[in-house]
Amino acid sequence: MPTSKITYLGELRTEATHLNSGNMIIMDAPTDNQGKGEAFSPTDLVATALGSCMLTIMGIKAEAMQKNIKGTTVEITKVMYSEPRRIGGIIVHIEVPDAALTDKEKQLLINAAHTCPVAKSLDAAIKQEIEIVFK
Repeated sequence: MPTSKITYLGELRTEATHLNSGNMIIMDAPTDNQGKGEAFSPTDLVATALGSCMLTIMGIKAEAMQKNIKGTTVEITKVMYSEPRRIGGIIVHIEVPDAALTDKEKQLLINAAHTCPVAKSLDAAIKQEIEIVFK
């Protein structure tokens, strides 16, 4: 069964529908590539998927350790290259609130983030710069 259906709406805008849930995402071409930049671009979503995946896998690991990392945030910076135009790097900054974690538990969460499926699926040419801070 397909995962999603994407429709071109014109003016460099698409609408993606997640078929299982019906949730929709609007995407625009970025301003530096003839678009309006009024929504996530496809490459924004790739970079954002990396951060979301890392948080999800960290959450799974935290739950297995009976720890709560609710409120953890990720900031994503996408670095574009040209000729050919592509994602050259993704900078990931994760902040985990104080959850009374031991050094071992922190390391397990760090390892979990680095092994998320999106991180493992991205081409090795896309540099992943990951910083995880425990506050």
